[in-house]
Amino acid sequence: MPRMLRRAAVLGATAHVASKRGQARAEQQAAEAAPPPVPEAPPEAQPAPAASSQDTYADLMKLKELLDAGALTQEEFDAQKAKILSA
Repeated sequence: MPRMLRRAAVLGATAHVASKRGQARAEQQAAEAAPPPVPEAPPEAQPAPAASSQDTYADLMKLKELLDAGALTQEEFDAQKAKILSA
């Protein structure tokens, strides 16, 4: 009786090892057969979001300084101001 149990244990262990080796071999073959990974393309550049209220305010302040310094006429100031506010 002990001999039969020992034989069953050896057969069970052998089957387990063979199963693990077969699984490892199958995984290796699958890895070799798989095409190499394609590197991801960099994400496309997103368009800049619309100007925030702080940017608009800063631009208007620069225009006002140019107007006050005499670098812009009132008409040029009004045209640029309309462009900034419409954006």
